[in-house]
Amino acid sequence: MEILYDKSQKRLLCFKKMEDTFWDQLWAKKDIEAIYQNLSRFNIVNRITKRYLNPEDGPILEGGCGLGQYVYSLNKAGYECYGIDVAEKTVAKIKETYPYLKIDVMDVRKLDYPDNYFAGYWSLGVIEHFFEGYDTIVREMFRILKENGYLFLTVPVMSLLRKFKAKLGLYPAWQEHEHTIKDFYQFAFNPKNVIKSFENKGFTLIDIKPYDGVKGLKDEVPIFKPFLQSLYNRKDLPSRYIKKTLSIMIRHFTNHMCLFVMQKVITN
Repeated sequence: MEILYDKSQKRLLCFKKMEDTFWDQLWAKKDIEAIYQNLSRFNIVNRITKRYLNPEDGPILEGGCGLGQYVYSLNKAGYECYGIDVAEKTVAKIKETYPYLKIDVMDVRKLDYPDNYFAGYWSLGVIEHFFEGYDTIVREMFRILKENGYLFLTVPVMSLLRKFKAKLGLYPAWQEHEHTIKDFYQFAFNPKNVIKSFENKGFTLIDIKPYDGVKGLKDEVPIFKPFLQSLYNRKDLPSRYIKKTLSIMIRHFTNHMCLFVMQKVITN
């Protein structure tokens, strides 16, 4: 994996070899039923959704739902939740095992839903994978959300640690002509640029939360990676508690991701 720094946009670009069936291949390695059954009902998606929306407010969409575990979880919590993804084999596998879930093959850039239909939209690590940008995705998010509907967005970001490394010149500089764009994997964005671009499309920022500090530290400081990778992979309760506590302690400096809560507010 190769990581480069784009000084003009203050963001990172990550490159790695990817096949056309990358996402189906990735999800095929996972046990869908085990993931569904082991997902805590207090997971971040359920917790954040309940802060802003009640089931009677209307349906929720997860754009780029992958294995669909959060669609499943929100439905169990009483919400009417839909999911879409481009991974056709994965969607077929989900529908075979859980045919009642409203999960379909669809592109987040062209949603087959009417205007003002959803009360909420979850986007968990999706928009960073589009090298050409995410303007079309944002327009579709805005279109299908009801007035005062909520967008819950997570993306990799330039943490304080990543900004510090960039300032020290520890990332090679991005020069487009030197790379094959087909190998592009994802961006790590400047949070201020994300907020500005969504506000320009009509959204209002409600809250922002940094998280996943352990991953941010292990990926950026090689000396810590062996220990932190082992901790990150372990699923036993003590390890999960240690990982969560450590992540909370360091997330404002090393966070890999940010959660943005935004609202579609129509002003006359």
